[in-house]
Amino acid sequence: MLRALFEKTGNAVYLSHLDLMRLFQRAFKRAGLPLTHTQGFNPRPSVSIALPLSLGMESHCELLDFSLEGEIPDYGELRDRLNEKLVEGVRILRVYQDGEKLKNLALLQCRLTLEYDGGIPQNAVEKLEALFSRDSLTVEKKGKNGVSDQDIVPLLRRISFEAESGTELGIDAWAHCQNPSLNPMQLVAAIRKYAPELSPDFVRCCRMEIFTEQEEVFR
Repeated sequence: MLRALFEKTGNAVYLSHLDLMRLFQRAFKRAGLPLTHTQGFNPRPSVSIALPLSLGMESHCELLDFSLEGEIPDYGELRDRLNEKLVEGVRILRVYQDGEKLKNLALLQCRLTLEYDGGIPQNAVEKLEALFSRDSLTVEKKGKNGVSDQDIVPLLRRISFEAESGTELGIDAWAHCQNPSLNPMQLVAAIRKYAPELSPDFVRCCRMEIFTEQEEVFR
């Protein structure tokens, strides 16, 4: 099994997970790189993405696992051939073999930018630091089985805040991403619930890096 490290930025953030899967399947076909298929009654292309992104979120550290039929080209050539067939904003950074087992993927580092049309509220950084120092912050989480309450505090490894400009406030957070996982947008949900005066007018979110439980970069 081969693995590709890729990024999803710009307008490509509005591609859903299913659309992204179809995009990659077409790119492999157009690049003359036939994927193997699963066995059984309904064969499927052997391609998968770890930790599917929420719609609208950027990332510099997405992982694509795939398997090819026949002779495998040089990894640099493989990367370039695929990039020629992908859309703007989806770009493969590296192709390699023998990636780490996905069960060892434990943490993600994300960057959220809170935008305030009227300027950052007074003492916002101090208030956010106090808010996320609480022992518990419970917000609603939507899942396949409906809506449930999730305490996000145990799922945060660390979090920090800084004013990036007069209208933008940055949040840097390390959170658990498997068993259980924390969607970074839940941090914004906690702000809206517990400190509504700090609710932003718009939020940008980017997945910066992924790590093992020991905080080693995961590849």
